[in-house]
Amino acid sequence: MKSSGFVHEPKPYRVLLYYKYVPLAQHSEYAARHLKFCQALGVRGRVLIAEEGINGTLSGTIDQCEAYINALQMDPRFEDMVFKIDEVEKHVFGRLSVKPVAQLVNFGEGAAIDPNELTGEYLNPIEFFQAMQDEKDVIILDGRNDYEYDLGHFRGAIRPDVKSFREFPRWIRKNLKDHKDKPILTYCTGGIRCEKLSGYLINEGFSKVSQLRGGIASYGKDDVVQGRLFEGSMYVFDERIAVRVNRTEDASIITKCLHCGAAVDRLLNCANLECHEVFVCCRNCEQKHRGACSAECEQAPKHSYKAAGDSSISHAS
Repeated sequence: MKSSGFVHEPKPYRVLLYYKYVPLAQHSEYAARHLKFCQALGVRGRVLIAEEGINGTLSGTIDQCEAYINALQMDPRFEDMVFKIDEVEKHVFGRLSVKPVAQLVNFGEGAAIDPNELTGEYLNPIEFFQAMQDEKDVIILDGRNDYEYDLGHFRGAIRPDVKSFREFPRWIRKNLKDHKDKPILTYCTGGIRCEKLSGYLINEGFSKVSQLRGGIASYGKDDVVQGRLFEGSMYVFDERIAVRVNRTEDASIITKCLHCGAAVDRLLNCANLECHEVFVCCRNCEQKHRGACSAECEQAPKHSYKAAGDSSISHAS
């Protein structure tokens, strides 16, 4: 008897998102070896390596990604590292970058926080979903930049007025100092920023701090919650730009093109090299306004726009 059910056809490429805070001695030398390994495999993307650990997102064929995962998990330091995996039709990165850095995420004055010593309580997607609804006077704090929030966020979450993660400590002291007795739920894209953000909150005297284990990327893959209560799309630092999270009928695009008002979830960096404002823009308006956020920027002398569709987009970080 033939089955009439839907048959999932796997896509030929994968995107890996991963991190781990773990001491890495001689991290610069390790980064150099890791670069050669990635080049030999043929994967593309960005990997940051610091004394405090590793943070990466790569794309490659199924075989390439399986080989990468297997190789890293053979290293005792990474044997329990979790890889979040998406299926895609092709590479979502144009090149490979493996760099030694001072810290995995730039947290400004909170950089010294060690997640292995101090971090918030981990909640799985089901627990996080329940806490958003059941916790009394809960504060849902988006641990990402403002433009990432604008593209998509959890219902009722606070929009941080920050352009980069290093601005969070100052923002917290200014905006949350009178709410240290309230429960706080933190979340970010894959979890790495919340490891330090939640630890910083605890260090500042907040009494009950939790974080979404695996971030939005894991929340959207959970078959029970199916991304519920997430509005809009998740910003990702690759050519896809936006990824769907909510897999229920409530899913929607919540952003509009700055120029024409069309519902769209595309973010651009303004092509004016003296501006670089991150804004929402449809493909037609990107071409019509030369990738600029305003008439002034469109006529600016220092301009980086090339009429090359999505490949011209400079992703903000």
